[in-house]
Amino acid sequence: MLDTLQSDLNRWGPDASPGQPVSLEQARQYTKRLALGHYENFPVVSWCLPAHLRQPFYDVYAFCRWADDLGDEIDSTDESLRLLAWWREELQDCYAGRPKHPVYVALEQTIREFELSERHFQNLISAFEQDQQQTRYATREELVDYCTRSANPVGRILLELAKADSERNLLLSDDVCTGLQLINFWQDVARDYEINRVYLPQADMQQHGVAEQVLQSGIATDPFRTLLKEEVDWAESLLLSGRELALSIPASIRFDIRLFSLGGLKICEKIRKQQYDTLSSRPKLKKFDMPVLFWRAWRGKFKTG
Repeated sequence: MLDTLQSDLNRWGPDASPGQPVSLEQARQYTKRLALGHYENFPVVSWCLPAHLRQPFYDVYAFCRWADDLGDEIDSTDESLRLLAWWREELQDCYAGRPKHPVYVALEQTIREFELSERHFQNLISAFEQDQQQTRYATREELVDYCTRSANPVGRILLELAKADSERNLLLSDDVCTGLQLINFWQDVARDYEINRVYLPQADMQQHGVAEQVLQSGIATDPFRTLLKEEVDWAESLLLSGRELALSIPASIRFDIRLFSLGGLKICEKIRKQQYDTLSSRPKLKKFDMPVLFWRAWRGKFKTG
């Protein structure tokens, strides 16, 4: 478990002693610090994002960060489910106007200002709960269904923040978010297997003759490489929907949507460069990748190489 998570649980978790209420300013400083202190394949908030959307982005990210950590950084499945149930109760209290946790104190203001749908936050929590109970996916369809809760709600929330949640934009956003989630799975095949999770669809593995022993061995066989090529191509095809999405959303968030998509496309490129071997080496973005991605996002380009 992360030391910072344990410290925060001791202070604000379900078993913590009641303390002084957190002010809105303190809560916002907390979510901002949390958001700027973590990033994976792209920055959480770029310098091009309008000022009035930055704090809401921090608040939404902090919610996701906490839910993610309660799902992935707790040693016990039962304890993780207990904490996620508590996080859901805190969300319900937030929507009822009784926020206590600093994330929810900040998030309540964002929810009210932008009329954010509760179901998106509920779906995200349910995805983290699902991770505790389901570790294999039979088909691509089953995996995509998981992504509708684990990834797509984030894009839908961001479109609500930008007042750009038309039906067409929502569907395009779903493609981008599912593509980003999938490429995260493909770069993390080895890491996920270490915690007994396999997101590669079982039907695809069987079709290519890839047994779980291959994942355990850490050796990328030719059948594994062929399998991963197909999965990367699938994810990339979804990510390219970001090109259309960026043309139909307000200019205020266009840069960030392009940057998100380009970050995922760059991981696709890195996986290809290492011959689809994500068992022995995990591809990830480096600091020197970011200036090029920022430049291409600024120019509206959807090529990373």
